[in-house]
Amino acid sequence: MSNRINGADNVLVDSGKRGLKKGMITLWKLTKIVVPVYFFVTFLKMSHALDTISIWFEPAMQIIGLPGEASVVLVLGNFINLYASIGAIASMTLTIKQITILSVMLSFSHSLFLESAVAKRTGVSIALVVFIRLTLAVVSGIILNIVL
Repeated sequence: MSNRINGADNVLVDSGKRGLKKGMITLWKLTKIVVPVYFFVTFLKMSHALDTISIWFEPAMQIIGLPGEASVVLVLGNFINLYASIGAIASMTLTIKQITILSVMLSFSHSLFLESAVAKRTGVSIALVVFIRLTLAVVSGIILNIVL
């Protein structure tokens, strides 16, 4: 009976070690994306470049209930990945409503380059996939802006 307990303990310890190692690897991968983006967007704010970007995109972003600076989040999420957009969101002062709108929009249209390459390999039209994903993102943003 003692061998069974020791065997179960070893399995739990080994599983815990593997889980901790994989968790640390994942944490490092995410940190390499989120932290630099956080500092980049903070730099944009401090240099007033984000103010300029905000002014340019403010009219279009108002349709979906977002400030102009949120355009940076959408660009990063669509062209890099969701983790880059998370880093950008973390460095901004956004309301829960705005974060919800951004999150739903990016759920439809994140990582466009990578996802389009996957779609191409399946034989689907890239233009059609991008059009549908971007349309769903914008329509969901408009609807959420009205509903929330």
